[in-house]
Amino acid sequence: MSKPKNDLFLRALAGESVERPPVWMMRQAGRYLPEFMEIKAKYDFFTRCQTPELASEITVQPIRRFGMDAAILFSDILVVPQAMNIEVQMKQGVGPWLPDPIKNAGDLDRVIVPDVHESLGYVMDAIDMTLEKLEGEVPLIGFAGSPWTIFCYCVQGQGSKSFDQAKALCFSQPEVAHELLSRITKTTIAYLKAKVAAGVHTVQLFDSWGGMLSPEDYQEFSWKYLQEIVTALKEEAPVIVFGKGCWFALDTMAGSGASALGVDWTLNPQKARELSGGLITLQGNFDPARLLSPPAVIREKVHEMIRGFGKDRYIANLGHGILPNVPVAHAEAFIRAVQEYSE
Repeated sequence: MSKPKNDLFLRALAGESVERPPVWMMRQAGRYLPEFMEIKAKYDFFTRCQTPELASEITVQPIRRFGMDAAILFSDILVVPQAMNIEVQMKQGVGPWLPDPIKNAGDLDRVIVPDVHESLGYVMDAIDMTLEKLEGEVPLIGFAGSPWTIFCYCVQGQGSKSFDQAKALCFSQPEVAHELLSRITKTTIAYLKAKVAAGVHTVQLFDSWGGMLSPEDYQEFSWKYLQEIVTALKEEAPVIVFGKGCWFALDTMAGSGASALGVDWTLNPQKARELSGGLITLQGNFDPARLLSPPAVIREKVHEMIRGFGKDRYIANLGHGILPNVPVAHAEAFIRAVQEYSE
């Protein structure tokens, strides 16, 4: 794979000393950009994900506008259960909606470990088109949800503040839970390997709901499956693991073979360094709601954040996805504050 012209992100992932931290934003391809909203007005959510021309266009929109140091492929974590024969819809005002959630062992009969090239081939096509549009300027990130996070939707059937039904299945029918988690893990490994073969430079795992579990249950129902994925992928591409609310597992994650760990905004940079052992690249952790501050304040807070983490072994990012109501000028203030940073 040829190295992008701007390889700052890849160098930071490798732990090399850099002139300034690289910057990108989770969910940068999407909902806060007017050019994205134009596409959204014409095509429904999964049409955008499943049409390579649209997905690739959405991926490069923020790069054209702001020149971040990495692009992240526009897609969704729930294309994985779709490929596994679990129906997923995107419902207006509800978000993800799975009409037939998994409740017991019998429900597993319909859940397959698919041929990802058949069921998710459109993602590989989107990678091809995106790489063509990026013209080697910046690296491309591919991603997947953690098995636990995907499991939460598959069992709960929709988003939730507690994912009580997902947890109930783990605690009342652990063998069913582990079988489903195992199938999601196998599918995810095949999916990410296909993405790397198609040309993404790195992969990120999003454990959005890991913080719902106690530290002990996290090890059993989330981390062991994430570790399996990291082990399967780390020789093929750098892996970033982002667990929202999972500060308690940073020490375990740091020894996993991952190249970087994402950190949310509930932890200060010094504590994140301490918990992760100080030797691994960290990514984060600006509170997305902080982008509603005036641009001058954003700039000041971003510089404070970089000083806290240190410029090396660090990737500037948000502590979760950008909010849809963030003004474009404020997103730009965040990016520019990192790009102009010097010690």
